[in-house]
Amino acid sequence: MHRFPNGGVDIDGSLRWDIGRIFDELKSGLRLVARRKIQIESISCDSWGVDYVLLDDEGGMHAPPYHYRASRTNDAFEKAFRVVPADAIFSETGIQFMPINTLYQLHADLSDRPSPLKATGAFLMIGDYFNFLLSGVSKAEESLASTSQLYNPRLRCWSASLIQDFEFPPRIFPDVVPSGTVLGPLLPAIAEEVGLVQTIVVASCSHDTGAAVAAVPGSADGWAYLSSGTWSLLGVEVSRPIITQKSRAYNFTNEIGYGGSIRFLKNIVGLWVLQECRRAWANEGNEYSYDELTRIAGMASPLQSMVDLTDQRFMKSENMPRKIIDYCRETNQPIPASTGEIVRCVLESLALSYRRTLEQLEDATGQPIATLHIVGGGSKNRLLNQLSANATGRSVVVGPVECTGIGNVLVQALALGHLPKLQAARSIVRSSFTPERFEPLDGDLWREAYRKFDQLSQHL
Repeated sequence: MHRFPNGGVDIDGSLRWDIGRIFDELKSGLRLVARRKIQIESISCDSWGVDYVLLDDEGGMHAPPYHYRASRTNDAFEKAFRVVPADAIFSETGIQFMPINTLYQLHADLSDRPSPLKATGAFLMIGDYFNFLLSGVSKAEESLASTSQLYNPRLRCWSASLIQDFEFPPRIFPDVVPSGTVLGPLLPAIAEEVGLVQTIVVASCSHDTGAAVAAVPGSADGWAYLSSGTWSLLGVEVSRPIITQKSRAYNFTNEIGYGGSIRFLKNIVGLWVLQECRRAWANEGNEYSYDELTRIAGMASPLQSMVDLTDQRFMKSENMPRKIIDYCRETNQPIPASTGEIVRCVLESLALSYRRTLEQLEDATGQPIATLHIVGGGSKNRLLNQLSANATGRSVVVGPVECTGIGNVLVQALALGHLPKLQAARSIVRSSFTPERFEPLDGDLWREAYRKFDQLSQHL
């Protein structure tokens, strides 16, 4: 019904989210829905993970929330591990170590701006904050809370020990509720403003990946999911957390899914690298659509150069094409000279990252994976889908694209009793969308490419 661009903005010299503008856009979308004169029984917001809003005792926002790519957490690990060792943090949370995690952002707050944190009445993560603006009910939905690295997935509650050790004010942590919790009616003022009546607000899966995984049309066993977009989130569903030395070494994460399931996955720097390349080229006066970039990448020679996207240089912006060229030079590979060669390098490197992660998943879980379900906006890139099949040597099943929105709606339907269980929701997805299937090609060529890819870090 309504789409709008979203991204970080510079406020007072730091990267933030313009929450007020985003909420205005959400209300614009709701007004468009209301004009259809169809009764809307419920609404729910989901968002990216880790970021949050600090609220005063009256529910007002202290300041625009930081963007997870803000530079304030560049040295997060060094500071945090002086308080609690890394192994202890992982044992408590089972969460992948990333400097953007809520734990390190709150720790930066405590160091850099203690007054707002100490004066905070509550903190809410982004999706939960929008649900609060709509309903007036302040709750933390567990799929989103579990991304924070301050949540214990075994006990399914905030980590009291980490909160104490880091000296965070315990009062700011809201009650945690399961995915699919009815929060209450839409606030009267909001209902009047947007034109919706008798509508309730549901905390579905407030984490976008949690919502997307709920709608992955997998069946039986032996499948993994890849939510493909700015980030590539690749994992499997398991019944209990896998918090072991092996999962720690592989840097996997244990996040909560619908029904208390565990999303055992890894966050991989995804199409962000391509997005940043496109932005850099636009700044130079060369505007490319994503379709055009995919087309010229398809014309470039295959498997000439590759980059390890876990290298920290690719987490930040600042002339991404130059970073790719520098990496290839440093690792004694052919230098990608054209736009198409750079894009091909990015896409093939992503596909090879997926193979490495799938092999690690099989090793950590002891379960073979035969099929990879790719969903989300990145699944529209047919070249990347085929490269993923080639690199992984597995069948790739693609779709639906709008898996996060679909999962959000289906969890609302489960919360309202319109569906009996998650399997029924996934059955609806399978019968509503026709998937596209990609089978692996050029196996010998890609096995050799993966051997070279696996040795890249040794060159640095």
